[in-house]
Amino acid sequence: MTHQYPSLYAAFDLYPSSKGAATHIYYFSQTLFQTYKGGLLYVLGNELLPKWQQEDTVNIRRFNSSIPNYLDRANQYGASLQQLVRQQQNLQLVHIRDIWSALAVLDANRNYPVLFEVNALPSIELPYHYQLPQTLLDKIIQLESFCLKEADQIVVPSKVIEKYVLEKRQVEQQKIKVITNGTNIPASLPKPPEAPEKYIIYFGALQTWQGVDDLLKAFAGLQDWEDLYLVICCSNKQRYAKPFLKLAEKLGIGDKIIWHYQLSKVKLHNWVQHALLSVAPLKANSRNIEQGCSPLKIFESMACGTAVVASNLAVTREIITDGQTGHLVRPERPAELSVAIRYLLEETAHRKAIEENALALISIQHLWKHKQKDLSFTYLSLTNT
Repeated sequence: MTHQYPSLYAAFDLYPSSKGAATHIYYFSQTLFQTYKGGLLYVLGNELLPKWQQEDTVNIRRFNSSIPNYLDRANQYGASLQQLVRQQQNLQLVHIRDIWSALAVLDANRNYPVLFEVNALPSIELPYHYQLPQTLLDKIIQLESFCLKEADQIVVPSKVIEKYVLEKRQVEQQKIKVITNGTNIPASLPKPPEAPEKYIIYFGALQTWQGVDDLLKAFAGLQDWEDLYLVICCSNKQRYAKPFLKLAEKLGIGDKIIWHYQLSKVKLHNWVQHALLSVAPLKANSRNIEQGCSPLKIFESMACGTAVVASNLAVTREIITDGQTGHLVRPERPAELSVAIRYLLEETAHRKAIEENALALISIQHLWKHKQKDLSFTYLSLTNT
């Protein structure tokens, strides 16, 4: 007999991993399983992770098939998830994170509500990774619109993406709930013994929209600070850093960059806590302006007591008040970014005030427990009606 679950959280993402998505999945799925006293987490796996895993009342099932083509892998993932869901008889709520999961659970005969957490839309993100014909993109847009229409509740991480699904996809306002990313305030950690005395930090992935190339160019304008280093803690594997390594060498700063790859959260916080500044140099492109995001690196930097310099975009203004809880600069202008970094390095008192204000904001508004409370209330509003 197939095991029955009271709830399901499905995400077309590798879990666990060093990426921010995995942190988000952990806290949101834990909220779901605590609310409904258990459940199934259905995610992607790899050769290093077990296909089945049980932790207390939570079961993890991983789709491990190594299918190289992204869309073929997504289709097979969805088919496998759909088969599993059709065997379930006691689901009280299903939480999905992407259209591939949504297509599998939005059965016309379902007797459970579906909450669709929209962090990213394939029609906007995939063109940054693959060359796709417009006919295929149009088909993906149709699938996204279907999922947005059929889901009972939409949760988004920023007001920017809320505006997008309202205006461009005609989703009803009452279906949408904004719950941003969150963080926890880590314990005070010692400075890594190999860390230089002075350094600024970038941490996260290396997709083109992150603006790491702009950061490298900005850092090249700080070479008169001979004892200043740039630490990059990358959530990707090392091979993804090759173009940035080449750019750093071309700019003459290769020996001033310290690279780390896929650090644990504790080791990452070691580096972030002792950085002079954290930088989030997001690009001004459709991924960040039209779709929007909720950068985990900003929340975590603020929680570590490290001042943030970020691109001045609508998504960052939702988190940072310029000059009070962070410093905002126009995106894709390395010279201006360099000036902003220099200013905060030199104005120690102002930087310390920003750090204190940011930490206070996190404590009051942006801890994971705040986000989990909002999410649990949203769940219960769907199942207690």
